[in-house]
Amino acid sequence: MKHLLCLAVFVFWAGAAHANPQLAQKYSCTACHTADKKMVGPSWQEVGRRYTGDKGAAAKLAARVKAGGSGVWGPVPMPPNPQIGDADLKTLVQWILTQK
Repeated sequence: MKHLLCLAVFVFWAGAAHANPQLAQKYSCTACHTADKKMVGPSWQEVGRRYTGDKGAAAKLAARVKAGGSGVWGPVPMPPNPQIGDADLKTLVQWILTQK
């Protein structure tokens, strides 16, 4: 029974880990961001590193993604993304914060 629980947790985690890059593609985040290199916006690794240890990071990033903004990473504004549902937004932000 214990092994089945571990397997179920692993399968859930692995599925979620692979779904997040797909969410980034689904919502066109990949038009401006990449995993490891600055493009139009910062890489997800840069974002993850910047917010390491910030307990309010998930809420800050979620708000920034939804509302857009400028000045945090340079002069190029990030457009708002109100079309991202709350569940997908939470999953996407959690994943970005793990990138380092």
